[in-house]
Amino acid sequence: MRRILDAVLIFIAVLAAAGCAGLPGVGEPLQVTVADIESIASEGLEARMMIKLRVQNPNDAPVEYNGVYVKLDVQGKTLATGVSDERGAVPRFGESLIEVPVTISLVRLGLSALGIFGGGQPVEKLHYKLEGKLNGPMFGTSFQSQGDLSLPSGATSGRSGCSL
Repeated sequence: MRRILDAVLIFIAVLAAAGCAGLPGVGEPLQVTVADIESIASEGLEARMMIKLRVQNPNDAPVEYNGVYVKLDVQGKTLATGVSDERGAVPRFGESLIEVPVTISLVRLGLSALGIFGGGQPVEKLHYKLEGKLNGPMFGTSFQSQGDLSLPSGATSGRSGCSL
């Protein structure tokens, strides 16, 4: 009887391990980049943009989603957030474009700009971090992308570069 119980427990453990291999978040992370940004209708003290995300799935299983959340931080401060109830799937070893409307508070944008450019020191690079989540039928799949944007020389010196 003990051998049968041991065999059943081993069988359950093998099934559980095999099942986990197909779960989102197991394997390579999704690669997410901004493919395009378009301005959309805004209200009051908000700017609205439609961000098109290119999501690449380097795994052997499709990633189904039924909602998307994104957050964009610049210089460590949240600049824009957005959600969409878009549904779809990123195919195995494939890619999809996902549109997410985001909102930028113009007050937050102004305060961030003052913090970045108001210090008198020239800023050569802006650090950004895009993070979000594809909500799935059973589990969500988080993603993150970050880097630095180099600014053109003279862009933050307070001079227009034009002479009269």
